[in-house]
Amino acid sequence: FRNKYERKIFGRMSPYTLGRAACVCRKWKYTTRNPTLWRNACLKTWQRNGIEANFRMVQSLYDSSWRKMWVQRPRIRIDGLYVSRNTYIHTGITEWQFKKTVNVVCYYRYLRFFPTGKFLYKISPQKVKDVVKCMHLRASKGDSVFKGDYTLSGDGQIEMALLYPGHRYTLVRMRLRVRGTTIGANNRLDVLKILTTGVNGTELGNWKGNILELVEDWEENETHDPDVPAVSHSRGLTPFVFVPFEEADTSVLNLPVEKMDYFVPG
Repeated sequence: FRNKYERKIFGRMSPYTLGRAACVCRKWKYTTRNPTLWRNACLKTWQRNGIEANFRMVQSLYDSSWRKMWVQRPRIRIDGLYVSRNTYIHTGITEWQFKKTVNVVCYYRYLRFFPTGKFLYKISPQKVKDVVKCMHLRASKGDSVFKGDYTLSGDGQIEMALLYPGHRYTLVRMRLRVRGTTIGANNRLDVLKILTTGVNGTELGNWKGNILELVEDWEENETHDPDVPAVSHSRGLTPFVFVPFEEADTSVLNLPVEKMDYFVPG
């Protein structure tokens, strides 16, 4: 960096902003290649792996290039929401001389991830521009935003678990795979499995770790509450599309079914 002000300005940029800044001029292009900028981004994104593990990985797998690690290593984006838009046909009832009506019903699955291993989950018919306001850790019970735990493997597979509170606890387990429409985008999550099952209240009360560690050794069809059978869901599995926070109001996913009855994530 040529001066301390330039270092502070570029140091506050997100990796995606650095990519845009690199397109401004040749000088900025070389400035954004400074390894310190990408090292900080990598250590923040994969902070759960530890500093030493990240240093060993960048040296052995990415030719000691933090920028190359950022682009090529599978990661979950935390600067927005992952949104799955699902639609289905609902047939109405024939009344008097009128024929059956057919309605297209639309609902969304929302995910927001944090680098600490926590995520937020919400199912709602509300549009992205409305839901983004309540997808934070201080959301009230009325917002119906649920918190869970996740892990990301080296091949881009995500294991997730959360609890639905109620008269009987329902455990939701999800398996997703992160991918990108371009190299380094990581803007899609393919749904591999969504499973709901029961959990014993006493077992849950005695558990001190996170919920994902509790079910780590469970079979997929295993339930610990006979009144809540294990169910593998086959509907509502549309891939998640990443929507940055700054695009929540203008995203095409806000369109009503009258203007977009079906969305192809790509």
